[in-house]
Amino acid sequence: MKTLLIPTDFTQQSIQHIPALAQVFYPQKVNIVLVHMLKITDNISELLMLSRRSVEYRQIPDNFYIRCRDIENKYSHVINNIAITFFYGSTVAVFNNFLEANEIDAIVPPHDNYELLFKNSIAPQMLFDKCDTALIKLPKTPGTLADVVIEEPVLTEHES
Repeated sequence: MKTLLIPTDFTQQSIQHIPALAQVFYPQKVNIVLVHMLKITDNISELLMLSRRSVEYRQIPDNFYIRCRDIENKYSHVINNIAITFFYGSTVAVFNNFLEANEIDAIVPPHDNYELLFKNSIAPQMLFDKCDTALIKLPKTPGTLADVVIEEPVLTEHES
């Protein structure tokens, strides 16, 4: 089973490629981790409450949850699970730990109109470019399987 990380701004654009991506890995089922990335606060009070945070989750539109469940149900033969989460951090080391903890096999880049939703949202591409996980290049047209390319990370001599 493969696990794919997809950055999300909770719009249709961030989930439109999920069915085609799942087909790329068929007959294996895939797990999808939809993530919005936030830099961690330096406010001690907010850090103490971080494990109990639900403010960000309340910002996810109900219809986004519904669309994700619809995709999960409609493509249950190729999709095992779709999870929605937040990443808190801004360093490559912390991001690599997040990837390892979630057993991520490949990362999908953000869509062209990706929006930073909160004052502490960060652009995911800055961490994606520096991590040691495969990146998936998507076609511009949703549903086009032939143009999906999986690029393995290039390790420098000191990383190998």
